[in-house]
Amino acid sequence: MSISASRRGFVRLAGAALAGTATVGVAGTARAADATAVGHQRISRVRIRTAAGTFDAVAAGPRHGRPVLLLHGFPEFGIEWEHQLLGLAAAGYRAVAPDQRGYSPGVRPVGVGRYRLDHAVADVGSMADSLGWRRFDLVGHDWGAAVGWIAAARYAHRVRSFTAVSVPHLGAFAQALREDPVQREASRYMDTFRQPTPIPEDMILASGPPRLPGVPPEKCAEYFRRLSEPGALTAALNWYRANDFEGYPEPVRVPTLFVASTLDPFVAPSGVHATHRWVTGPYRLVNLDGIGHNVPEEVPETMTSLLLTHLAGGGSAGDAFPPRR
Repeated sequence: MSISASRRGFVRLAGAALAGTATVGVAGTARAADATAVGHQRISRVRIRTAAGTFDAVAAGPRHGRPVLLLHGFPEFGIEWEHQLLGLAAAGYRAVAPDQRGYSPGVRPVGVGRYRLDHAVADVGSMADSLGWRRFDLVGHDWGAAVGWIAAARYAHRVRSFTAVSVPHLGAFAQALREDPVQREASRYMDTFRQPTPIPEDMILASGPPRLPGVPPEKCAEYFRRLSEPGALTAALNWYRANDFEGYPEPVRVPTLFVASTLDPFVAPSGVHATHRWVTGPYRLVNLDGIGHNVPEEVPETMTSLLLTHLAGGGSAGDAFPPRR
């Protein structure tokens, strides 16, 4: 059965039907990892031990390079960032992309309330502590961006810079959900995902792997395989059940890049263009023309280039806003 894109593919199908690891402990030490070599760089699988449990992750780059934490969205895992991990590694950064709460088997608590964004934000600080990172750059796509906006505001003393992809600041996004009928229509799929378990789980799992724009079929199949593991899909959907995006007005004062796209079916322009009101530090919006929601995988080279430019402190094409006074 053909699927359109990302979660909308899950929703449409629902309606129609409707490995060896290294260990990173609290001290941040690690032993040899199972690694995938790509060119002169390689992606290694690591585990990050925290009080909440052990997060699976993929990592690349010199162990003492400038640290970057990359947070994935739904229905992806940390491997969403493979291209960016390799690009960052080649530039000398230490890049780590964890499977977030619920996606990592070792951090899959029972109960909807355990998937409130506040818990995922606390995970960011705990993972950085475990990795031995006093300061780090933060990157997030989709739900990872939602987590990142909050973490960048709350951990401004630790987050050197923030890069958000696709999802606006939650103050802007919540306002759009309240006031913009375009955004409410774009978010209707969440109503399906928020139904009680196992209603959406059963429909989604009966549908087969989705097709994500720009993502190879074998990678889509890997996402689906992992979400088919016991409890994984319920945990991923609990992010939707637990959160309405209200209550996170904290402004972000660290240097911020927001990468949006003009063909994103889930995010209306209103929230994108209003986000600068919630950023008090240096801010830049890059709105990619003709691109959909899955930016890191649909245009990996562009995303990697924008990220590297931002981390280096330089400018990039887009709409720049000075710090608010």
